[in-house]
Amino acid sequence: MCKPILSTTVLAAAALFVLGALVPPMASAQQPQQPQQGQQLAPPKAYKPVPIKLPQPVADPTFETFRKQLLSIAEKKDRAALARLVATNFFWIAEDNKDVADKSKSPIENLAKAIGLDGRDPPGWDTLAGYAGETTADPMSDRQGVICGPGEPQIDDKAFEELINATQTDATEWGYPVGEGIEVRSGAEKTAPVSEKLGLYLVRAYPDETPEGAVHNEVIRIVTPSGKLGFIPIDSLLPIATDQLCYSKEGNAWRIAGVIGGGTPGQ
Repeated sequence: MCKPILSTTVLAAAALFVLGALVPPMASAQQPQQPQQGQQLAPPKAYKPVPIKLPQPVADPTFETFRKQLLSIAEKKDRAALARLVATNFFWIAEDNKDVADKSKSPIENLAKAIGLDGRDPPGWDTLAGYAGETTADPMSDRQGVICGPGEPQIDDKAFEELINATQTDATEWGYPVGEGIEVRSGAEKTAPVSEKLGLYLVRAYPDETPEGAVHNEVIRIVTPSGKLGFIPIDSLLPIATDQLCYSKEGNAWRIAGVIGGGTPGQ
């Protein structure tokens, strides 16, 4: 990730939250899903809230213009126009912090492989549109002038590890709300009473494998700090770690500098 806040072990586990509890966010507008069926989870219990600081929007007003341009390209599926926005030194950090971009291929070819723009009806255009809709980004610590989005929340590493140990859970089970004051309902129905509201802290996702849970897939079941089960909109809980699209400026023009995460190299 751009600027790791969590330890390597916790960060690696948190990244799995994307695979287990959440769909890869940019491919589905950051919409969570339930944890994988069959996963052995500890029963719900009360926990001490671990505060988070939400990622911040990019302050440069020209970035907003660039994002709109990128969104238009994604909607039109204009590969030629996209190619003009990819930096010549495009990188792809897939794992182990190594650049796996094939330097014998063009930047657009590497980007296409990283986010899935090849083949018939490729999903990568939706992925790109999701990135274009994201206002937050963080500076990349080892590449000057490069920012990567979506930005990541700031979390106290030690407090997170203590939370995992105290609840006998895994980092893959935790996410964070998109904002303060998210209403938690006692049931999956929209008319269910509001039982409480969430603050800016880590929240545990908890699977609902009942028939009712399958019907109400627009919500996700969670465990609140009080230890009670509740339901929140599925798009209001985000993963701690996720794939990122990176950007840099060439003169006054923004370019896609690289990808962190993405598809599987060599396939």
